[in-house]
Amino acid sequence: MTIEICLGSSCHVKGSKKIFALVEKAIKENKLEKKVKIAGTLCLGHCDSDGVNMRIDDEIVLGITEKNFDEMFKTRVLDVIK
Repeated sequence: MTIEICLGSSCHVKGSKKIFALVEKAIKENKLEKKVKIAGTLCLGHCDSDGVNMRIDDEIVLGITEKNFDEMFKTRVLDVIK
């Protein structure tokens, strides 16, 4: 699985560095280093969303915030891998 987090200017302002750090931490805590790759990417073209945007494999996930991160990671990463 590959997670690409938008680091474009709009997502940067919305906290993409913090979301990137949360993804890194969640990958380590769940011992998924061999199963999940994380990378930054340029704009995904959905700048009007309320949070940070990312691509998980081929699916774009919009509006990730610190508040909804845990649920997103559980349903879109943990539940898919395990």
